[in-house]
Amino acid sequence: MAEDRRGQRPSRGGSGGGRDGSSGSGRGSSSSRGGSQSDSRGGARGDSRGGSRSDSRSDSRGDSRGGASRTGDTRGKSGGRGPSGGKPTGGKRPAGAQQRGPRSRAEEKEARTADQAAYDGPDLPEHITGIELDRGVRAQLKGLPEKLAARVARHLAAAGAFIDEDPELAYRHALAARARASRIAVVREAVGETAYAAGHYAEALAELRAAKRMNGATDYLPIMADCHRALGNPEQAIKLAKTPSVANFSSEAKAEMTLVEAGARRDMGQLDAALRTLELAPLTSKSRAAWVVRLRYAYADTLEAAGRESDALAWFHRTHAVDSDELTDSAERAEILERRQS
Repeated sequence: MAEDRRGQRPSRGGSGGGRDGSSGSGRGSSSSRGGSQSDSRGGARGDSRGGSRSDSRSDSRGDSRGGASRTGDTRGKSGGRGPSGGKPTGGKRPAGAQQRGPRSRAEEKEARTADQAAYDGPDLPEHITGIELDRGVRAQLKGLPEKLAARVARHLAAAGAFIDEDPELAYRHALAARARASRIAVVREAVGETAYAAGHYAEALAELRAAKRMNGATDYLPIMADCHRALGNPEQAIKLAKTPSVANFSSEAKAEMTLVEAGARRDMGQLDAALRTLELAPLTSKSRAAWVVRLRYAYADTLEAAGRESDALAWFHRTHAVDSDELTDSAERAEILERRQS
């Protein structure tokens, strides 16, 4: 269910993206990436991946962070009484409980080494100083001690620099930033976006949920919805697409969510519903923006999947007419349909 979607992730309030079945590609701008915009990618497969050129990638995410919640004081201090007021237990294990032997020094050293490596993060390139970050991002780090803020800023800037060419490396930089500043929303956002790019959808969903709890932002909803698709939960993706705040999104962000919702409908085998979802979008917009290209491509692809090849051919041509940056393979798809119909 979860294909490779690295080049197809929806951006925060930016150009649309997503999986197959009507999702588009593109990353848009992100504050956690130093304010730089990344280019849209394409990947046209047999399904409607929002017009990206066979460049999809895969992965997953779930919300499992924040630590385990306590439902009661079960710390059981040594010498304390049991729940029934009986004799002190003296800290002894219950009968039948399995006892684990002490860890060897080698095991402890290995665990410490792994933890330390994750904390240290990848080497930071000398040319990345943190000044590359957007001013708003740097402002969120001002509450940290100066040296710590500088280190976190460099890891965030590195995450932004590598997210397109090496998403896994970018993810590791973001994790290093989180290890030092886990209570800052923009840091959790960076982890979520890089995790999504690297194909770690469960982690991305967890981190973006954490960021949303911290700052109340709804910009992450398209990516979160697409994560649900990647994790095999299209119903949850559709639920997020119906969130009231989507009505206030920019045209680009609305297109993102439309692409993800239509893709989720296709995941569920609801081709007619996917077509209706896309038909409510501004398919005939005169804009030549990337999100219009992806909407048209997704519609053409879904039409073909529904067996309406003549209509699909017309919309592949309409897609190609506005695809000046050749984000999609709409021309090739049109040619294939023309040969099939001749």
